[in-house]
Amino acid sequence: MAHRPFHHGNLRAVLLDRAEAVLRERGLDALSLRELAREAGVSHGAPRSHFADRRALLDALAERGFARLADELREAAAREPADPARTLRAACSAYIAFAVREPALLDLMFAAKSDTPPQPVREAAERLFATLAGIMGTGVAAGAYDAADVGRLTLLLSATVQGAAALRTSGRITEEQGESLVDDAVAVFLAGLPSRR
Repeated sequence: MAHRPFHHGNLRAVLLDRAEAVLRERGLDALSLRELAREAGVSHGAPRSHFADRRALLDALAERGFARLADELREAAAREPADPARTLRAACSAYIAFAVREPALLDLMFAAKSDTPPQPVREAAERLFATLAGIMGTGVAAGAYDAADVGRLTLLLSATVQGAAALRTSGRITEEQGESLVDDAVAVFLAGLPSRR
């Protein structure tokens, strides 16, 4: 039997990269710390120095997914900074593109794993929502809605793009229908909020 080393240059990153690939190619059920260690060429106990168990690995994947999605939305919105409609549309399109590219990761990110996810996962999710709130803030500057409505609109935007992404990744709607949904959602957001009853 070949000796497998315990140490690896950047084992945590290697394991997370490989776990994302497994998640993408074979799904959540195929993820195993032992199998990831084998593929990384390290001893089966080596991953435990970074992930106490499979749940910790899944939490780290979710945290990484939230951070990457927030970055992608921020970058997309930054390409259209002067026009609130284009900014919102770019962010929504980036969200759906992420969902189409990484459907299993997005499902993992939003799966209810427990009532109190670990703090790093909560903080990463909060950063995503803060990014969305910042993007929604472009509508305040344009006079489309009040700053007091940003929190409410951010939740509505999140639900809208998450729903459109789910429809798109499940094959219920086409890419063109998804783009049309994004256009309609942006138009509704910029038309203003209905008053609360």
